[in-house]
Amino acid sequence: MNIEELRNFCMSLKGAEEKLPFDDKTLVFSVKGKMFCATDLEDYELINVKCKPEEAIVLREQYADVLPGYYMNKNHWNSIKASTSIPDKLICEWIRGSYNLVVAGLPKKLQRELE
Repeated sequence: MNIEELRNFCMSLKGAEEKLPFDDKTLVFSVKGKMFCATDLEDYELINVKCKPEEAIVLREQYADVLPGYYMNKNHWNSIKASTSIPDKLICEWIRGSYNLVVAGLPKKLQRELE
C-alpha cells in the first residue's frame, strides 16, 4: 500500500480528517479529533494503527512486519511496515478496526453524528 492509497482509504471513512498536528511530516488521520492512523510523510516506513491490547500482541506474533507502535502507547498501537507483503486488504481491515475502536470510544452524541 503506497501513501496515496493509505490516504485515500483513510479519508473514505466517515468523518475522517487529516492533519499535521505534531510537525510538518507526521500525517495523522482522525475522527472527531481522535487519531486512528498516522504515518511519516517523508520516509513512509510505518503505518500506525490502534488495536485492542490483546489483538495488538496477537498480530505482532503472527506477522513479522507488525511491530509495537513506534512513538505510541505500545499496549494500544501497532506499527505496520509500509513495505510489507501483508495484503492491502488486511491492512485496510486493521485501519478500519482502528477507526471503529476510536469511534466506539467517542461520546454517544459524537457517535450519532457519524451515523
